[in-house]
Amino acid sequence: MSTDSMEGANAKTHPEIEVTEIAAEQALSLLDSEGLDATEAGLRLFVQQGGCAGLSYGMRFDDSPDDDDTIYNHHDLRVFVDPASLKYIEGSILDYESGLQAEGFHVENPNVVSECGCGESFRT
Repeated sequence: MSTDSMEGANAKTHPEIEVTEIAAEQALSLLDSEGLDATEAGLRLFVQQGGCAGLSYGMRFDDSPDDDDTIYNHHDLRVFVDPASLKYIEGSILDYESGLQAEGFHVENPNVVSECGCGESFRT
């Protein structure tokens, strides 16, 4: 049985947001180091105004989802997305990259039409 699922009010109306196994492992490790319970808490993925292309991604840990969040569960990691952000990032993949120049979470977003030169902001 798959451990990947989606729940919440918007569960059937939006394309899945996926999380790679390595991204889930990294996030769960960070959740644990913060003393948060992964069965209730989760990673909030959101979009905010900012950056040279107009929009940027944000992430933080939340103790629990908001009532109107769509909740994704991949590899035991709960991901919370608010309705306003969902329209910009539906169908995206959250990954974790480790390399010589950078290490961290990366969103592969099929809705992006352009990104700034540094890759920190985008436009849909």
